[in-house]
Order: sequence, then structure tokens, then C-alpha cells
Amino acid sequence: MSLDNLRDLYQQVILERYKKPRNKGTTNPVDRYQKGHNPSCGDTIELTLHLVDDRIQDVKFEGEGCAIAMASADLMAEALKGKTATDALEMVQRFQAMMKGEAEFPQELRKLNVMQGVAQFPVRIKCANLSWHTLKAALELSANAQPAGFVSNE
Repeated sequence: MSLDNLRDLYQQVILERYKKPRNKGTTNPVDRYQKGHNPSCGDTIELTLHLVDDRIQDVKFEGEGCAIAMASADLMAEALKGKTATDALEMVQRFQAMMKGEAEFPQELRKLNVMQGVAQFPVRIKCANLSWHTLKAALELSANAQPAGFVSNE
């Protein structure tokens, strides 16, 4: 696939997920909750997770921000369903490495690779990473702990 075709695909998927997110809302029940904020551009996200036996059953988000931040949250939420918390934390590391051009996701998670296009715009990497930082903070909370305000990705 040519670079122009890849760039078009990247833009198309981001716009589609921004306009019609598939994972917007709040899980029922809410087992983990965390707010995230990107101070450099104002993106905010509220992430909820439903866990059963350390396995993510559902992930939903609410938020306001740019197309990249919201599309990244939507793609992330879809990819996490059925994963263990440990798997999810490994995915956070892989996503952050992908934003640096150091990794990509395997075939079964290839939808996340569309976010690689963000790496061409260094100022937008924080937008793509916001939901992933928020997820990490939510998973690192103990089961009944209250989140400490917003997590910042700066």
C-alpha cells in the first residue's frame, strides 16, 4: 500500500470513529473509573471498565476533544474487550512504542495500527495517547479505590 493510500485510510478510520464511536457511554456496572486530561489541547476523557475475574468485559468512554483522541479511545475500547488487565497494560506499552515508531500490533489487533499515522505529527501523539494513559491509571487502581482527579498525559 502506498504512503498516500495509507494516509487516506488513517484519516478515514479516524473520522469514522470520531463521528460514530462504537464504545461511547458508561459501563454497567462500573468497576473502574478514571478521568484523563490533555492540558496542551484540552482533550478530556472519562473511562469506565467492567471487569470480571481480572478480565475486561466492557470498556466505555465519554469525552470531548479532537478526532484523534476520540478515535483512539474508541479503537482502544473495542480492542480491550476480553483481555486481562495484564494484557491491557502490555497493550498500553505497545501503543506507546508504536507512537514512537518502535512497534506495531499483531494481526489480531491490526485495527489499532491505523493510529500509526499519528506518529507523523508529533504534536498529536499526546492526543492519541490520552485514553491509553487513562486506562493504565484505571487498571492500576485497587478494586474499590477512588481515582485522584484527572490523569494528565504531560
